[in-house]
Amino acid sequence: MFRRRFWVSLVLSLPVIFFSEFIQDVFGYTAPSFPGSVWITPVLAVIVFAYGGVPFLSMARTELKTREPGMMMLISLAITVAFVYSVASLFLEGTTPFFWELVTLIDIMLLGHWVEMRSVRAASGALDELAKLMPDTAELVTESGDTEEVPVSTLGEGDVVLVRPGASVPADGEVVEGESSVDESMITGESRPVGKEPESEVVAGTVNQDGSLRVRITKTGDETALAGIMRLVEEAQQSKSRTQLLADRAAGWLFYVALAVAAITAVAWVVAVGFNIAVLERVVTVLVIACPHALGLAVPLVVAINTSTAAQNGMLIRDRIAMEESRNLDTVMFDKTGTLTKGEQGVVGVETASDWSEERAFEVAAGVESDSEHMIARAIRDAAQERDIQRASVSNFENFRGLGVRATVDGETVHIGGPNLIEKFGIERSDDIAAFAEEAGSNAETVIYLVHDESEVVAAFALADVIREESRQAIEALHGMDIEVAMLTGDSEDVAKAVSEELGIDQYFAEVLPEEKDTKVEQLQSEGKLVAMVGDGVNDAPALTRADVGIAIGSGTDVAIESGDIILVDNNPLDVVRLIRLSKASYRKMQENLVWATGYNVFALPLAAGILAPIGILLSPAIGAVFMSLSTIIVAINARRLRNVDLSVAA
Repeated sequence: MFRRRFWVSLVLSLPVIFFSEFIQDVFGYTAPSFPGSVWITPVLAVIVFAYGGVPFLSMARTELKTREPGMMMLISLAITVAFVYSVASLFLEGTTPFFWELVTLIDIMLLGHWVEMRSVRAASGALDELAKLMPDTAELVTESGDTEEVPVSTLGEGDVVLVRPGASVPADGEVVEGESSVDESMITGESRPVGKEPESEVVAGTVNQDGSLRVRITKTGDETALAGIMRLVEEAQQSKSRTQLLADRAAGWLFYVALAVAAITAVAWVVAVGFNIAVLERVVTVLVIACPHALGLAVPLVVAINTSTAAQNGMLIRDRIAMEESRNLDTVMFDKTGTLTKGEQGVVGVETASDWSEERAFEVAAGVESDSEHMIARAIRDAAQERDIQRASVSNFENFRGLGVRATVDGETVHIGGPNLIEKFGIERSDDIAAFAEEAGSNAETVIYLVHDESEVVAAFALADVIREESRQAIEALHGMDIEVAMLTGDSEDVAKAVSEELGIDQYFAEVLPEEKDTKVEQLQSEGKLVAMVGDGVNDAPALTRADVGIAIGSGTDVAIESGDIILVDNNPLDVVRLIRLSKASYRKMQENLVWATGYNVFALPLAAGILAPIGILLSPAIGAVFMSLSTIIVAINARRLRNVDLSVAA
């Protein structure tokens, strides 16, 4: 609406500006004269006022009803006074109409609101693209095992659908059959396709790659992760920051200031020169120049670009006040599992017998564990894959409950298992492997042994919840900003201490139950600290709510949680650093813009009132409009520079 009204008003304004006497004098030209040419300016200006000024008059009516004058009241006052005076000047001798100032004022305000709306809309632009990926139909698996094409809107929880290669997942669900990889980049930002197998979760709108999947629907409609994302963006667009609220209040104060200055101007000029048209023109000039073009854009433009930039970097803002508060944080508390760590077992160390290489140990172990779905087996396979080691061919695979597994490799028997396995066989470990296992145990790591021929421990693998590489970078960056880092975990003291020491965390809380996490946040707050809590938004919900800034971090399926003020779409602790940097940069731009915006009024209003008239300096409405436009342009350019802020974190 603002875009359409801006372009129409701009086209109609060009002749008004072209035929303006002031513009002709400034640029040294004479507009053509023909019958009726004198009416071009007033007629088109009236049309621009009626068409382009209506939105502001309508919004001002709301402020008037609530008796809370603000930006719209001030804008409406300025354009209405300019309009009424200009029309009246057509019939009064010795007056100069404000038609070109009127249309320029309306055009600039329409442009500002259009740019603001477009910038805010950009925050959900990528999400709109995701919404386009949602299929209209799905292949429902019937009781007979056949498939039937049905509208997505008819799917219900528990239904099973077939997702063919290249098709989009129609709703959130769980894989019940099949293996494939799924492109989740539009939701999580992860560029690599994510492997899916039975019991894996899939998200509506993501695209299946190479295999067929049968998916049991768990969430539909407004309950899906995609719907949650769209809802979060909408809430972010509707919320306001403290600085924006300050700007709104400033506009309200300026409304009264403008009326007061206009009244003082009228009295002073009547006393000085008596009542005449010049007095009325001076009062109108004050009211027109008081219109807060730049003030009206100072904060909204920054907030809009902030929201857009955040969304493009995987940060969804539900509460703008929380976003603004992020710049003042002095403590960030992370939940450990799934946030600082991957929440899954991984091989963090290996020790082998003197006649076995690490490559040979991984080759055999990965081969033996190739058919197992146990998390330890998966960790060993993943470690071998990361090292580009091929799995050995095995046969006669057997699983022994509580002990481990056995298989035949190259005609020889090998076992993989924990301490119970070597105790059962009564095998002595070499000094190196025993020392390795003791050190791993002190770090609360799980040790798994590879046993050859039931008589020799040939390798030991240490497994632990793998720490994200990004966690180290994030904590270093936070320390670089003089922000303390704390950690919460339900794990044992040994585990918490080991992770804390490895990452350089300032303070940790171990063996904390979910219902106790918020008390730890409160404990830090009682020490006078401004605390951000970073967690997965499920078990950490009370702590997220208690924190000054609640930051929910998680994959696409967790993104729709309601406990966080700010949602990080991807599981990347570095986004916390980017968030704080963006908050600082945004606040800095708001401050700069408010200085420019208020500076214009501090400078222009006294001049418009005629404070320097005794020495021959009098600000005309035309010159005031030029200053007004310049101030607005500076504010808009400065806000746009926020897009150039470097949010990258050096490795």
